[in-house]
Amino acid sequence: MDLAPVYYKNLQEAVHRYAPSLDMETLELAYYFAADKHHGLYRKDKVSLYVIHPLATATIVAEMGLDDPDTILAALLHDTIEDTQTSNDELTKLFGPKVAELVEGVTKLTRANFSTQADEQMENLRKMFMAMSHDIRVILIKIADRLHNMRTMQFQTPEKQRSKSLETMEIYAPLAHRLGMQRVKWELEDISLRYLDPVGYQEITDQLSAKQASSEAFMANVQETLTKRMADMGIHCTIYGRIKHIDSIYRNMYNQNAQLDGVYDLYAFRIIVDDIADCYTALGQVHDLYNLIPGRFKDYISTPKPNMYQSLHTTVIGRDGIPFEVQIRTWQMHQVAEYGVAAHWKYKDGVKTGEEDYEWVRRLLENQQDTDAEDFISSLKIDMFNDEVFVFTPKGKVISLPAGSTPIDFVYAIHSAVGNRMVGAKVNSRMVGIDTRLENGDIVEILTSNTAKGPSRDWLNLCKSNSSRIKIKQWFKKERREENIAHGKASFESELRHAGYNPSVLSDPEIEKALLQKLSQSSIEDVYAAIGYGGMTALKAVNRIRDDLQRMHKAPPQNEKLLTQIHTTARKNESGVIVEGMDRCMVKFARCCTPVPGDAIVGFITKGFGISVHRQDCPNAAGAKDNKDGRWVQVHWSGSQDERFSTSLELEVSDRDNLVLDVATVLAGQKLHVSELSGRSLGDGRGIVSLTFEIRDTADLEAVQRRLSTIKGVRKIRRGRA
Repeated sequence: MDLAPVYYKNLQEAVHRYAPSLDMETLELAYYFAADKHHGLYRKDKVSLYVIHPLATATIVAEMGLDDPDTILAALLHDTIEDTQTSNDELTKLFGPKVAELVEGVTKLTRANFSTQADEQMENLRKMFMAMSHDIRVILIKIADRLHNMRTMQFQTPEKQRSKSLETMEIYAPLAHRLGMQRVKWELEDISLRYLDPVGYQEITDQLSAKQASSEAFMANVQETLTKRMADMGIHCTIYGRIKHIDSIYRNMYNQNAQLDGVYDLYAFRIIVDDIADCYTALGQVHDLYNLIPGRFKDYISTPKPNMYQSLHTTVIGRDGIPFEVQIRTWQMHQVAEYGVAAHWKYKDGVKTGEEDYEWVRRLLENQQDTDAEDFISSLKIDMFNDEVFVFTPKGKVISLPAGSTPIDFVYAIHSAVGNRMVGAKVNSRMVGIDTRLENGDIVEILTSNTAKGPSRDWLNLCKSNSSRIKIKQWFKKERREENIAHGKASFESELRHAGYNPSVLSDPEIEKALLQKLSQSSIEDVYAAIGYGGMTALKAVNRIRDDLQRMHKAPPQNEKLLTQIHTTARKNESGVIVEGMDRCMVKFARCCTPVPGDAIVGFITKGFGISVHRQDCPNAAGAKDNKDGRWVQVHWSGSQDERFSTSLELEVSDRDNLVLDVATVLAGQKLHVSELSGRSLGDGRGIVSLTFEIRDTADLEAVQRRLSTIKGVRKIRRGRA
């Protein structure tokens, strides 16, 4: 059955309701054009014609309330350049340059698929933010495109379902939130959760279904009470209640360490009134009817969120002892709350009017300059997607910062030049340290001096936002190059020694060439300078050339004479370890400390089982220093790149559902051979996850530890027993 006409009818109805300025003949031309171009192409279900997808995407865009014909037409045509032989000139001729430009913008984003490689992912995000700064409608189409793809995700492979859901949860849902598109955000999160944690998702839906009758009765009673009180006070309004969306419940259950019945604000009610004065009048009536929970009132009308959201929020407790949230707003605020930027993105004669100044987009673009890719990706979630704190300048301007920000973050959000001259800060007229954590409503005043020497390197650890960190690094890069070179060289050489290499290896032209090429630098001084001002870490620079160093046998111990002796009196065992003074021996790795290449090691002569290799920092190797019994021997890694070694980690975690599943997902993403993975509860909300897997060296191990540390609930990671 051809469902395309049905989807086209839905689009016509949406256009008629939300975008009546779009000429229906032009819409029909675009529909038949898209259908003809996509002729013979099918969706993943092998049944639906592909044109259904652009039709659905255009319908979503129209339902956003985006009264802009060009955007709806571009959404309907958004796949024509990428998937068919359609040219930009052809679209321009038929539908105008603006439609063609939007389609081209979406195509560029679509071609740039996300990758696990940090450099590629940063480039893709950069393209997205560039598109937003140029014309935010490109991102609105892309979000609508992703929403329909998520709605039809059941036809994808399980691996694709999980990877796309993770990408959606980490990028697209927070992006929708930042643009104020709450309805889209909630749906993206709920669908993503269904594939990321199907068991947890099903448990919540089953529990909600089980208590549906009691929930409906409770909400009906509250709604009736509120409606009667507002009518008695002469407040014209619309009131409705809802249960919070599943992902929000899921997060609250984890954060509150509670079951569904213990979730603090499972129910939410909205009171939509005619004007702002009625908002505050209605708030007073709510507080007269129910007991206010202290600390749970927020006024986003007088202090709107950066994504334009305005509303009064209060959480109260009814006579049944059940807490619930009440949101009070006007109809205009409600439209913005549901659809964000799309709700008031108006066009007249091709000229934008009422466009918000998305300064945060430009800040993100600035931040990716001179920034290590992995640092950018990890800190992106802090600057863009994290909770926010709202503070004021002395003149009353609202500044939005990531939660946990300090006066350092505040001043660099104002201007870099002011930050570079900061010598102190006042919060609410009182002198405070520059590491003071700012709270909502604080009034922050910055003290400056023309004789200030500039930011301190310590500020890099005191600030919260990546934006501040980047601006501080840029100052050091520009103003302190010689100091950076000296500081960076010392750090790099120290890291080389820690890895077991003599810094003299850099005198080898091939090693230096490999280093410069892999770090995209033109000279060794540039490498040192980048490390010195914080553009990259010394550890990362060493890791980039570790393979080259080992392949070219440039890893001598500090005692060159000892190295010669080892190579003449020792031979490589199949274990990948060289034993000093022994031609042939059996080698095994101690299970108490599971050493891997890169660890400093020592050998112990066992009775009948050869040499047992321990890490030098292993408690069981404490006797190696005095070696009273003469059974401790010097051992060294052979430097082979083909072998893998078993090692173990122990994770101290906050006890929660599906944490072990999240750990398994990270390990699978690293393509590791895992021989053991188990978890146990310790009580009082804590747990232990033990895992054993195979890696090549400590560089691999550090990469795994970094990934594991990003899992929510992981408190501490330590080396464990195999």
